[in-house]
Amino acid sequence: MTASLATNGAATADPTVAALRKTITSESEPLARRFRALFSLKHLACITPATPQTLAAIDAIAAAFASPSALLKHELAYCLGQSRHTAAVPYLRQVLEDKAEDSMCRHEAAEALGALGYVDSLDLLRGLRDDPNEEDVIRETCDIAVDRIEWEHSDDRKKEQLKQSDFASIDPAPPMPHETKEPTIENFEQTLLDTKLPLFKRYRAMFALRDLASPPDLPTAVPAIKALAKGLKDPSALFRHEIAFVFGQLSHPASIPALVECLGDLKEASMVRHEAAEALGSLGEEEGVEDILKTFLNDPEQVVKDSIVVALDMAEFERSGEVEYAIVPGNEEPVAA
Repeated sequence: MTASLATNGAATADPTVAALRKTITSESEPLARRFRALFSLKHLACITPATPQTLAAIDAIAAAFASPSALLKHELAYCLGQSRHTAAVPYLRQVLEDKAEDSMCRHEAAEALGALGYVDSLDLLRGLRDDPNEEDVIRETCDIAVDRIEWEHSDDRKKEQLKQSDFASIDPAPPMPHETKEPTIENFEQTLLDTKLPLFKRYRAMFALRDLASPPDLPTAVPAIKALAKGLKDPSALFRHEIAFVFGQLSHPASIPALVECLGDLKEASMVRHEAAEALGSLGEEEGVEDILKTFLNDPEQVVKDSIVVALDMAEFERSGEVEYAIVPGNEEPVAA
């Protein structure tokens, strides 16, 4: 699939990248360890301006697209989308264009292209958005990615006053801008749940609610989380999965009941349940969460089962007091990112 593109870093002289590449591409390595290697590489891939080590890290991440693990590959695409580097674009395009690839991976590649924000990606994204033979999750993701890139390069963006977020991630959509009159949680909730509105606008309400729930002691935090939880009943699996992802970012105990219900619904789409599992992993310090996760270790859906393994490792990380969910080859110490 993408292995033909991922060759430049194979012989990298940088020992750190080489060791991490070996870990992330090895099918004999435990999945949780490969995830930690991935986030170490992500740290290097996000360095701006790019260095030879940065480009080698991007190449190393892309090399792991040869893995059969849909969970790992979707996370690779996410990390490449956060890199802010054009070097990631060819890898993401190839994943998105490969119709034999798992739809969860293709969706993440489309979202990553939106996060990178390059106008050269618009033709591909528009074509898939408008293709009636494409899966809903791909068409919907491409729709949001197109809107995000167009917004990124619009005059409207320059006029908007956006609240500084606590989160460093490049999101599929920016939060709603601050107008003269401060919008209420009820306003955002109404936009969030209005299925007649464009997904991009609804996502903007989603991320506005997220920012009202951080830090967790804000008086708006619990009401915002309750509003977001209503989105887990949306008809779009893509939308529901993004709500679960946001809950993982927030790691607020008030989201636990909704996440447990989502994970426990065997009729729910696997891409949604997997995000719920990982969100619960970020809440691993909370009483009872780890025991709940362990009950799904033999889940019939492979991507959910793999997510439980990663979530339990995340829970262990939360208890450990480590600085960052990543490794440094040779000493297993965390990497600051």
